[in-house]
Amino acid sequence: MSTTNLFKDFDPVSAKEWKQKIQFDLKGADYNETLVWESPEGIKVKPFYHSDDETKPIQVKKTSGWHIGKSIYAGNAVLANKNGLEALENGAESLIFVIPSTDVKVEELLKDIITKGTAIYFELQFLSSAYIKDLLNFVGDAKENIYLNVDIVGNLARSGNWFYNLEKDHEELKTILSFNAKNTIGIDVSLYQNAGANMVQQLGYALAHTNEYLNEIKSNFEKPIEITFKVSVGTNYFFEIAKLRALRILWSALAKEYGVSESCHIIAVPTRRNKTLYDYNTNMLRTTTESMAAVLGGANMVYNMPYDAIYHKENDFGNRIAINQLLLLKNESYFDKIDNAAEGAYYIEALTEQLANKGLELFKSIEKGGGFLKLLKAHTIQKKIKESAQKEQDAFETGKAVLVGTNKFLNESDKMKDDLELYPFVKTNARKTLLEPIIERRLAEDVEQNRLKDE
Repeated sequence: MSTTNLFKDFDPVSAKEWKQKIQFDLKGADYNETLVWESPEGIKVKPFYHSDDETKPIQVKKTSGWHIGKSIYAGNAVLANKNGLEALENGAESLIFVIPSTDVKVEELLKDIITKGTAIYFELQFLSSAYIKDLLNFVGDAKENIYLNVDIVGNLARSGNWFYNLEKDHEELKTILSFNAKNTIGIDVSLYQNAGANMVQQLGYALAHTNEYLNEIKSNFEKPIEITFKVSVGTNYFFEIAKLRALRILWSALAKEYGVSESCHIIAVPTRRNKTLYDYNTNMLRTTTESMAAVLGGANMVYNMPYDAIYHKENDFGNRIAINQLLLLKNESYFDKIDNAAEGAYYIEALTEQLANKGLELFKSIEKGGGFLKLLKAHTIQKKIKESAQKEQDAFETGKAVLVGTNKFLNESDKMKDDLELYPFVKTNARKTLLEPIIERRLAEDVEQNRLKDE
């Protein structure tokens, strides 16, 4: 049957006609007050989007597929190597090694892994040009698949201190850049999201954060470099898709100004902010939605967090479920069969444009104020994130923001005190810092602490 003239008997309906029909059905209720809502970012969301509102699709650089990742703590190199090989056998396609110190031997960690052509990401909890030089020498020709994710500004924001001090950190960075590894710099945007920053703040801070490196990159780097962004993804599905698309657009615009590669690499992970201790199985639903948004938003690599990660030590069942969620998306839901799937969707295109514009405005205001580091040292960034986080916390506490099983549809018989293998709340250690660190915090912490006291 031919579908060429499937809709020939139906007259096209304009956006104006749709709105008139809606207003008629509202029986006198105000259209804007009843159906238009405003996001925390100040974006007004309409009840419908139409081609009449669309000028042209936003051009977002396409990604060439996405990889399933697995994060592994590498305190013990031999054990981490074993866990990495098992993860690859179970469906992971990329590995993220979190390395706590220079005592971890690279040759033990990467034994039998480096020859597989696997993309390997490093999160070094220290700064050492000598260690990175040895690492690059060991991997040899495979260094195109190595992502170093060096981020001295991110460490300052997270810990409140430089690794050493401002001068030595930048000297180490300059030395590391001289090794000319393509994937050297990583921007940890996830910190801002997990601390409560809204999406416009995440985008603006990501750009300003990156801008602190660009002059050094341009003057100290001979070959094209690709920035890696680590992004946390929340449950606001369409907004999160648009956020990742907006990030690529903003990076492309900034890269053009510096004459560096417009290509960037995005790794995405579900947020910790909305994860809960009680009714913890709902975390599986949240991470599935968040992983879907990450894929459709164009992430290059997605790694999942186990549903019980906030209170259980790493275990085989939690790890297996986390990878299986991504395997289902890729192999049974066919989320790897098309690039830029969101292109042309009127709602997502509108969100992408608005988030990109607002993110750019924030970036410009930060640069006008002296740059990201200056505002971080003045505690302006921390203050703005706290204000955003408090608004989200208030919405949670009043029930406007719902976490099922925690502030709505509670199971009163649910007990967790005897199941805690990890401390699931913010840990505060008194120590001297140069500036106030940005603290990641889950929405449900106060509620959960009170419930634990009553068990």
